[in-house]
Amino acid sequence: MSTLLPAYVLLDLETTGCTPTLDRITEIGLIRYEKGVEVGRWNTLINPEVSISPFIQRLTGITQAMVPHAPTFEQVSETLLQWLDHAVLCAHNARFDYGFLKNEFKRIGITFQKKLLCTVKLSRKLYPHHHSHGLSAIIERFNLTCHQRHRAMSDTQMMADFIDAAMFELGEFKVQEAAGILLKQQAIPVSLNHLDISAIPETCGVYLFYGDSALLYVGKSVSLRSRIFNHFQSDHSSAKEMRIAQKIKRVEYRLTAGELGALLLESRLIKEYQPIYNRQLRRERQLCAWQVNSDPNGSPLVTLINDSDINWRDMENVYGAFKTTRQAVEVLNKLADEHGLCDKALGLERGSGICFSHQIKQCRGLCDGKESAKSHWLRLVAALSGYKLLTWPYAGRIGIREHNTENDISEIHVFDQWCHLATADDHHKLDEVTGPPRFDRDTYRYLLKFLNRKDVEVIPMNG
Repeated sequence: MSTLLPAYVLLDLETTGCTPTLDRITEIGLIRYEKGVEVGRWNTLINPEVSISPFIQRLTGITQAMVPHAPTFEQVSETLLQWLDHAVLCAHNARFDYGFLKNEFKRIGITFQKKLLCTVKLSRKLYPHHHSHGLSAIIERFNLTCHQRHRAMSDTQMMADFIDAAMFELGEFKVQEAAGILLKQQAIPVSLNHLDISAIPETCGVYLFYGDSALLYVGKSVSLRSRIFNHFQSDHSSAKEMRIAQKIKRVEYRLTAGELGALLLESRLIKEYQPIYNRQLRRERQLCAWQVNSDPNGSPLVTLINDSDINWRDMENVYGAFKTTRQAVEVLNKLADEHGLCDKALGLERGSGICFSHQIKQCRGLCDGKESAKSHWLRLVAALSGYKLLTWPYAGRIGIREHNTENDISEIHVFDQWCHLATADDHHKLDEVTGPPRFDRDTYRYLLKFLNRKDVEVIPMNG
């Protein structure tokens, strides 16, 4: 009698596709073991309540005609939970099956969480000299007999036969030891089984996830090791997380002296390298902003200006910044509707006479002489107040110093007119900082946040 774990369930799923948030389960097959003894097995088709593509029907042999009278996942959920109770869930590429189970349970309002053991990782751990560890390769390696490949119970039986063969060939202790190690490191994707998470420092920095040849994702954290570990612990509640986990081949990280340095580095790397799965912080083309005329009777009352035309030392009545002209106009239109502003005064409508908004009783009547220009101007400024860009509060450049006592890294981040000019690790290198400021909305937000902190060390600089 061979014992892998005190209690574990070997499980395989067949599905309508590879995306757990969109595709559904069509079959479940499992075998439960307690103290090394098989105590039962369970196999059922599942009505996925969606269509099964011809490709999947050919691959699995599960046709559309086989599932209409099968139970739904919700109908078998309680039974499945009983089979998995107080047991480690074992599967081949376990996070794939786990992602589907998490999402199926989530759809019916149940939070599902289990310890996982991946038999792909177990094969890699026990047989590092073999190149392939897919189920087909394992079947061929051990000369196993599979009666119905890509059917849930048949593939589950192949996992059981693999474990038995490994124990016979390598000994029970070695297989148990490998399983124990993997349970402690279960969050690391199969493709990164070589990565030693414990070697990554628990400090500020930026991490980079690479695929075979492309940068997939860039992130930042004040606790790098935990953040990377949590990334891998993701239950794949999104298709993006699943795709990253499937494609990741290499992890790099860069340490910073503090949180601001990590934010700035993350933003720069994303804009420079355009990682596939980063949607935020992407490179921005020329930004724009609304400048309100200081004269309430002036024309035009508002003017759209580019960020290169903004004088950051005198931000009188400048509001933004917006990624595109379209976004700027949409915001102004929305504010005009919400606050009863005159479309013609704002340049949103051409022609003479009263504006259309006044005709439908939205504009308060500046265009019809029912509201003074001063009152309208004040309401316009109040409506735009949430987009106010602040005047640069310093006479010139400043540096913000960060020091990390854990790794003894010091950095000085140089700014002017809300723009990040450079980061230097040596005070003497600050004289080498040159170049005109280039406004970036993310940097602006970061600075607003950090300059309000009492513990931030600001260094006034010449120039």
